[in-house]
Amino acid sequence: MKPGYIYILANKNNTTLYVGVTAYLKIRILQHKEKHNKKSFTARYNVDKLVYHEAHQRIGDAIAREKQLKGGSRAQKIELIESMNPEWKDLFDAL
Repeated sequence: MKPGYIYILANKNNTTLYVGVTAYLKIRILQHKEKHNKKSFTARYNVDKLVYHEAHQRIGDAIAREKQLKGGSRAQKIELIESMNPEWKDLFDAL
C-alpha cells in the first residue's frame, strides 16, 4: 500500500485553515498554490501556505488522521501547528 500525508494549509493572515490528505504531498500543495480548481475552498480563500504536515506509512492511516483532525477544534489545530511550526512559516520550500 502507498504512503500518505495529512497537511494543514493557512491563508496569508493565518485566519483560515484547511486540512487535507494526499499520497503526493509536494504535487498536491503545488496544485493548491497554482489554484488548479478555481472554485475550490482553498482557491476562493487563498489558502495555500503549508503550515503543518505528517507522513504515514499507509494512505488509510493518513485518511483516519485527517478525519480526526477535521473533527477537532480550531484550538487543537493551532496547538498542533505551533508544536512543529511556531512561526507559521510556509514549509513548502523545505519539502
